[in-house]
Amino acid sequence: MTIIQTITKSEFTSAFHKMGRGNQFSYQGLSTLYDFLDDLGDDMEEPIELDVIALCCEFAEYDSLREFQEDYGNDYKSLEDIEDRTILIPLDDKKDGLTSFIIKQF
Repeated sequence: MTIIQTITKSEFTSAFHKMGRGNQFSYQGLSTLYDFLDDLGDDMEEPIELDVIALCCEFAEYDSLREFQEDYGNDYKSLEDIEDRTILIPLDDKKDGLTSFIIKQF
């Protein structure tokens, strides 16, 4: 038997803190990641299992393109270059003229 529990954004955020992963993403990052996963589950017509550790391994948040380039190299000149390679989830806050973002790591 599979039991499915729908969780709120607050419960999603709390799960990261309870697992000692509260600093893995900013508050805005966790909120946006929750919305992304919620929409993805709706699109797939299938619930998404909350696995905090797996999500921390699968996704990463960056404050700028420069920070991303430190991990992935200078071949990526724009956010569009990143989107050509993987999922990019923009965040609402702006820093240095660029949007902070979350990527599906590759």
